[in-house]
Amino acid sequence: MSQTADRIRVRLPATSANLGPGFDTAAVALDFHLTVEAEPAAAFSIAATGRDAERCGALEDNLVIELYRTLLEREGRPATPLAIRMENEIPLGMGCGSSAAGRLAAIVLANHFGSLGWSSDRVLAEASELEGHPDNAAACWLGGFVASGTQGGEVHVARVTPPEDWRAIVVLPTEPLATSKARAVLPAIYARTDVVINLQGVAMLGLAFAQGRGELLKAAMTDRVHQPYRSAICPQLPKLLPLAGQEGILGVALSGAGPAVLAIVNGERSVAGAFRVIFDAMQEIQRPELLLCRFESQGTVVETGVHA
Repeated sequence: MSQTADRIRVRLPATSANLGPGFDTAAVALDFHLTVEAEPAAAFSIAATGRDAERCGALEDNLVIELYRTLLEREGRPATPLAIRMENEIPLGMGCGSSAAGRLAAIVLANHFGSLGWSSDRVLAEASELEGHPDNAAACWLGGFVASGTQGGEVHVARVTPPEDWRAIVVLPTEPLATSKARAVLPAIYARTDVVINLQGVAMLGLAFAQGRGELLKAAMTDRVHQPYRSAICPQLPKLLPLAGQEGILGVALSGAGPAVLAIVNGERSVAGAFRVIFDAMQEIQRPELLLCRFESQGTVVETGVHA
């Protein structure tokens, strides 16, 4: 066992964005992760385990490697070949923040091996620009529940730690959904009444997380901006939205652009009942995979000089 100064380990949480009304604004970190270890090598290689290991381990069109190279080329630095070990728990293409985690991993690797000297704020700004919005990137980088926005090229984030006893159930269908397809179904113009309802919801949403006001979530997670339009391509969503308020389920929303659905549950005592009504609601479609997790308050963890 030897220590190598250039070796790095990055552990990044999954995230669920929007949470109903907080379109491109609100997100929360979940405690399943992408872990990436890397060290200099003669050539690029990836050894991947966990979910979607074959896709994560492919050298061609690999998000982490391609972005790592692109960033260092842009900054005029050599792209040192890396031997990468990747353990993935985040479902790909499901609306659980896999792209934000992958992009942040690439940025951290470029910052470290390219000696870029970027601050935490710069790393988050780079990830937010690449994502096109800061919500997933902010929650992945900082952990907890975040409300975020970009003005004048600067990312602004307010963060709170979610209540310790709340749990998240992520309902996963069998097939992924491209974010581009999920965005293509959205209208260009919205009615004022729909916008006002979302503004009311997102204001309550932040206070519900900050104050542990679970009774607010059913109303706070109401959305008129994206979920009504995405229901046609996320058929489990209309089956699950009515479950808010039943069996300890505090609120239900599409996770990011979908197709996964997030249910927030009032503690471990409510999990069994929540699982039962979710499975009952999904009988006519398919038996989904359910992931039970806590909310992740730690955010991305970066360790350098780790042992092999």
